[in-house]
Amino acid sequence: MPFSTPSRRAAFGILGASMVAGLTACTAAESSTPALTPTGAAGSPEVPGQNGALGVGGEVPTSSASPTPMPTTTPTKRIRRTFIPDYQLPPIVGGLAPVISKIETKHPVVFLTIDDGNIKTPESVKLMAEYDYPASLFLTKDTVADNPAFFNAFKAQGSLIENHTVTHNINMVRQWGYQQQVNDMVGMQEYAFQHYGRRPTLFRPPGGAYSNVMRQAVAASGMKAIVTWEAKANAGKMDYQVGNSLRPGDIVLMHFRAEFAADLAAFRAAQLAAGLEVVLLEDFLGVA
Repeated sequence: MPFSTPSRRAAFGILGASMVAGLTACTAAESSTPALTPTGAAGSPEVPGQNGALGVGGEVPTSSASPTPMPTTTPTKRIRRTFIPDYQLPPIVGGLAPVISKIETKHPVVFLTIDDGNIKTPESVKLMAEYDYPASLFLTKDTVADNPAFFNAFKAQGSLIENHTVTHNINMVRQWGYQQQVNDMVGMQEYAFQHYGRRPTLFRPPGGAYSNVMRQAVAASGMKAIVTWEAKANAGKMDYQVGNSLRPGDIVLMHFRAEFAADLAAFRAAQLAAGLEVVLLEDFLGVA
């Protein structure tokens, strides 16, 4: 029995319906694909963010695509913005390492530094992870030697280990000459490399005092700068050398002490009140 042949009008009707269906499918496919937008003008600098994003003009750009909803049982990690530094670390001149107490910047950033390493509690690891704070950890060998692996948890969160000497002699600037200071600093350099896989680039003097002899010793030990502070979290409150609140570019001092949680809470309240972002000092200085 021969196949039936449709009329010309019927044939055009079928062809037209097919074309409409094809165009509809193409339009739907295009609308479901987000448009690719440039991250910035040609030649704009880009800086990788903490979460793999690229920052242009000072911050990680906000995606135009709708975010995928997170399960209600999964905690949402705060996205840390990345800023293109507007501050350049002074070079070592005449064998003297520079001294930094505050970063001059227009960006709304603050830098958290934590010293010594005497008290080691799971609570401190938990709080730093909960707040997603990176910090520069100025550790002393004699205070961390009983459990150096403890600080690997902070390293995994994005913090870095820096040099706070082997012995924490707060009188070293007055009692010790150049070579004895170098020996103490280099001892911590090698200890940090052995246990954390990186030689520190920043030095914090025990007690904060420094001299030109110490600046020479820091440079000779392979570090880039001495880092002090103008604000600190201490005894559950904030202390300021200048003003009565945190300012952009402040370097904040804390310690691994029994009151760690109270000090961190005081810092967090001040940081949020000032509208500042906690970023890693080494990243901003380019010495990570």
